[in-house]
Amino acid sequence: MIEISGDVAALIFDCDGTLVDTLPLYLTAWRAAVLEVGGIDLPPEWFRGKGGYAERMLLAAVDKAFNVALDHDAVISAARRGVIDRLHAVRENTPVVALAREWRGRLPLAVASSGSREVVEASLAAIGLREAFAEVVTVEDVVNPKPDPEIYLLAAQGLGVDPGRCVVLEDSDEGLEAARAAGMRAFDVRGWAEDRAGGQAAV
Repeated sequence: MIEISGDVAALIFDCDGTLVDTLPLYLTAWRAAVLEVGGIDLPPEWFRGKGGYAERMLLAAVDKAFNVALDHDAVISAARRGVIDRLHAVRENTPVVALAREWRGRLPLAVASSGSREVVEASLAAIGLREAFAEVVTVEDVVNPKPDPEIYLLAAQGLGVDPGRCVVLEDSDEGLEAARAAGMRAFDVRGWAEDRAGGQAAV
């Protein structure tokens, strides 16, 4: 966990895997969508390490790995529907959500996610946290997804805060790289759920 120091002006959160544990839902929905549209039964282990991929990055990787040319729009549409249909079962990442709730109203908060706006908004609503965030930036808002810093710079701009005074909470290598390239302090939340009683780092 982290302590927020006085020079921090904003907190920016990734969504999937950071605020909400949507990755099991994504795995099921994306496997079903690729099977439905392309007839490919993706092995679950193929997704390992790809949690930070934007949708079209993921599909480009599928095309290359399996030597196919999927209808990306059709797969994305089916996968998004599949995730939203399963959000009734989504769980929050309690330590990260607790941090957002603690600082709500005290610092400006934003979400910067490689997910679609439709899914991100629905995910935040499912855990009762949508109104905590002054800015929600998604993959539709940028030209270059993570690991490019564009999405984090856009979130800071929307909050009216210098990027160097932002702290980012992330769960993927791509997201951490993007945040640090934007000049922000970035923290990896992987393992927080298992280490709720662990020590705190001051930032």
